[in-house]
Amino acid sequence: MERVAEHSTSTPNQAGVSEPTGWARTRIILVLGALVALVPLTIDLYLPALPAIGDSLGASSSQTQLTLTGTLLGLGLGQLVMGPFSDAVGRRIPLIVGISVHVVASLLCLVAPNILVLGILRVLQGAGGAAGMVVALASVSDLFTGRTAATTLSRLMLVNGAAPILAPTLGGLVLLQLSWRGVFAVLALLGLLLLVLASLALRESLPPERRHKGGMKPVMRSYRELVTDGQFLVMVVVAALGMSALFSYISGASFVLQEQFGLSQQQFGLVFGLGALMIIGATQFNVVLLRRFDSQQIVFGALSTATVSGVVLTVFTLAGLGGIVGFFVPLLFVLGSVGFVLPNAPALALSRHGDSGGTAAALLGAGQFGLGALTAPVVGLLGNDASALAMAMTGGVLIALIALTAVTMAGGRRSTEAADEATA
Repeated sequence: MERVAEHSTSTPNQAGVSEPTGWARTRIILVLGALVALVPLTIDLYLPALPAIGDSLGASSSQTQLTLTGTLLGLGLGQLVMGPFSDAVGRRIPLIVGISVHVVASLLCLVAPNILVLGILRVLQGAGGAAGMVVALASVSDLFTGRTAATTLSRLMLVNGAAPILAPTLGGLVLLQLSWRGVFAVLALLGLLLLVLASLALRESLPPERRHKGGMKPVMRSYRELVTDGQFLVMVVVAALGMSALFSYISGASFVLQEQFGLSQQQFGLVFGLGALMIIGATQFNVVLLRRFDSQQIVFGALSTATVSGVVLTVFTLAGLGGIVGFFVPLLFVLGSVGFVLPNAPALALSRHGDSGGTAAALLGAGQFGLGALTAPVVGLLGNDASALAMAMTGGVLIALIALTAVTMAGGRRSTEAADEATA
C-alpha cells in the first residue's frame, strides 16, 4: 500500500490538514529547499562556461546563449506537464521521473558533439528539473495553509532567490578545476543526490482521495478553473514580475558593474553578492512580519517600496548622480523588496486551489520563468547600462503594484456590495 505523509509530530489546521511540526517540518523544508535549488542551479551554474562552450563546439555567442533559452523553455513546459501529472498520481512518482530525466540529460551533456545537441539536452534537463520545483510548491499547499504556508515558502524562497545569484560564482569555482563539461557532471551528481534524498526522506503528501481521476478531463477542468480565477492570475503575474526583476538584475549587473563602473571580476563578485544577501535577509525577515501582517499586506508594502526605490534608481542613473553608490543603494532596496514578494505572492496564489496544487504550481512556475526569460534580454535591448537596468526593474514592480491594487480594490467593492445586499 502506498504510504501517504506520516509525521510523528503534527497538528490539524483550520482546513483540517495535519500540519507537520518540529523536526518533521524542518526535515520537509530542507528536502523541499534542495529540490527548489535544482532549478536555479540548472539555469545558472554553467553561465561562466558559455564562452568556453562556444569555442569548444564552434558556435557563435548567440547560438550558445540559445542553450539558456532552451533550458527556460524546458522548465516552463515541464512544469505545465508535471503539475497535472502530480495532481493525478501523487507527488513522488513525477518527482522521481523528472529528476531521473534531469540526471540522464546532464550525463549526455558531457558528450554533446555540437551546440544543437547540447541545446536539445538542455531542454530535457530543464523539463526534468521542473519536477523539483512543482513538487516542492505543491507539497507546501498539500501540507500547510495560511501563515504557515507563507512562512514555509519564505524558507524555500531563500533558496530560490539566492541560488540564481550565487550559482554563477559556484560555476566559476567549478571551472577552476574542470572543463565546461565538468559543470554538467556536477549537475548530474547533484540530481543523483537529490533523487536518493527525495526517495528516502520525502513521503507522499497527496492522499489518493484528493487526486484527480478521469484522464485529461479533470486536467483541463483544473486549468480552466485556474485561468478564469482573476485573483489567482493576478498573484501569478505579481510573482512572475518579481522574478523578472531578479532576472533583469542577473542578466544586466555584470555589464553595468564591470563595464560602466569599472569593477574587477573579484569586486563584481563581492558587490553582486550583496544583492543575494539583501534577498536572503528579506525572505527571512518575512517570517517575522507574518506574525503581524497577512501576505497580501506584505506584498503591497513591498511593491510600493520597490516602486519608489526604482523611481529613485531610475532618476539617479538617468541624471548620472552619485556614481556607483547612487546606483547600488536604491538597487538594494528594490532587491530587498522583491525578496518579500517572492514567498508571499506564490503563497497567496496557491492557497486558492489546494486540491489542484500541482497544476497551480505548474502555472505559477511557468509564468515566473516564462516572463523572466522574456524580460531578461530587455536590459540588453535598452542599452545594457545602469539606466536600462533601472527602467527594466522599475517597470516590472510598477506593473505588479498596479495589478495588485486593481484586484484589491475590486475585492473591496465586492465585499461592500455583498454587505449592502445583506443589510438591505
